[in-house]
Amino acid sequence: MRCNICETNTEVIFTKRILNKYDVKYYQCANCRFIQTETPYWLDEAYGSAINFSDIGLLYRNKIFVENVTALFGLSKFEKNKKYLDYGGGYGIFVRMMRDNGYNFYWDDEYCKNMYAELFLAKSLPEKEQQYEVVTAFEVFEHLVNPMEEIQKMLKLTDSILFSTELTTLPINELQNWWYIGENHGQHVSLYNRKTLEYICNKFGLNLYSRKNLHFITKKKMNGFLFNVAFTYKLARLYNTFASPKTLLESDFKLYMQQK
Repeated sequence: MRCNICETNTEVIFTKRILNKYDVKYYQCANCRFIQTETPYWLDEAYGSAINFSDIGLLYRNKIFVENVTALFGLSKFEKNKKYLDYGGGYGIFVRMMRDNGYNFYWDDEYCKNMYAELFLAKSLPEKEQQYEVVTAFEVFEHLVNPMEEIQKMLKLTDSILFSTELTTLPINELQNWWYIGENHGQHVSLYNRKTLEYICNKFGLNLYSRKNLHFITKKKMNGFLFNVAFTYKLARLYNTFASPKTLLESDFKLYMQQK
């Protein structure tokens, strides 16, 4: 198979039983270290539910990321009156919480029901207005069958993508037992390495800022120190406590009441 990132030839590194029934081959690229499954024929079954049943960290993750992103935007002077997009936004929890913190976020997700941000659909905006200061994509990249195509779509909407995904750091003989493969739900078909992200940034002319599982690829030049502060949870919470961002909660509530 050709690598879905850099189109170099890949090699099979292990086979894993997915959904307790499918023996799936995993391929790694020697050039960019990207790992992909064979063509994922099981996805219709894997996405019987858009949010997999074992993702019990969904609310905790949103709580953490809201603090991190609010601090990053505040420290880096991102304007609140600009538009922001959560790509693959799930139930809309992150969009709602970021709007509560004053940032004009919109929602987009092809597979999941929007429960908390129904009036803020990206697709409801005129096409010429679908440009965003930042696109966020939390726990999305590992689900992408064709990552480069999806990244190109995002970059038509923004110059900056902020996303989360776990990076491969284990030796090959340990990778097949990595919890992030998610063999119980079968939705993780793309696994990234630091070298993978560097290749993507070189390809699209982007700068890379990365801390643990959080990554910012952007045409902007950022202050790396402030990025690390914002993505240190305790420091982010401390900053946000004193920054006291103005909420959109009241104005959003009025919009909802106008729909009645």
